[in-house]
Amino acid sequence: MSPSRRPYIELHIAVLLYGLTAVLGDLIHLPAVILVWWRVLITSFSLLFFIKLGKDLLTVKREVATPIMLIGCIVAVHWICFYGSVKLANASVALVCMATTTIFTSLLEPWIMKKRIDPLELFLGVLIVPGMVLVVNSIDISMREGVIVGIASAFFAALFGTLNKKYVDSTTPYIFTFLQLGSAWIFISLLFVFGGSYLDLSLFFPPSISDWVYVIILALLCTTFAYILNLRALKAMSAYATNLVINLEPLYGIVLAAIILKEYEQLTTNFYIGGGIILAIVMSYPFLKKRFSPGV
Repeated sequence: MSPSRRPYIELHIAVLLYGLTAVLGDLIHLPAVILVWWRVLITSFSLLFFIKLGKDLLTVKREVATPIMLIGCIVAVHWICFYGSVKLANASVALVCMATTTIFTSLLEPWIMKKRIDPLELFLGVLIVPGMVLVVNSIDISMREGVIVGIASAFFAALFGTLNKKYVDSTTPYIFTFLQLGSAWIFISLLFVFGGSYLDLSLFFPPSISDWVYVIILALLCTTFAYILNLRALKAMSAYATNLVINLEPLYGIVLAAIILKEYEQLTTNFYIGGGIILAIVMSYPFLKKRFSPGV
């Protein structure tokens, strides 16, 4: 494999694995909150090997660690909502909802980063709305609660993604991710303690060997390994090329859901038309950004 092609292939593999997370969320027979608890626990543990079993954390100042860990709590809420959407609707619906992250980012980023609103981003965000309406009107009414939770997931994804831009350069990527996912695990554990509804051990552990296998794949392959591939690729690729590939995540996920879960049997043609409109708008963003904002 040539050095020039390797980063692109690695990033595509990472994005494909990210898309697989929704499918695994459907296959794992655990409530969304517990599923995320296991994911962040196993992933955080695996990341210890990249930060010298925690020794590197001694180099991080409290004023740096605190905002990163608070963002980790938002990450936890995002993942809980995402898997909640998978459970309440299905993987395809959750992935289409996640494509609306563009709308929320166009509004949140100017406010958080103290920059002017980008008319192109706002315009594309508005264009997504008709596709989302078509999706909602095409699914069974029993899935619409999943759409609401999925859109909430997109909002929290936009929020933590924007905040990450503000703090990502404050420490190394591995320390940054460990602090975020570690704090997400602590946050969810506190929810268990004060909520009390998930303290029943019969609900807490994956109920079968296949569930354990899927949880481990979700944490180690689709999170830790995919993240490492993503980092490796980012070092060699432009922001334009990176965004273009990352925007394929919902498309990859929906294709995987159709193949593995046969979700096309539950969904109508209008769903795929609406989803196609949303994905086309999202994937056109890098091209339009380069055309109308070449200096960015």
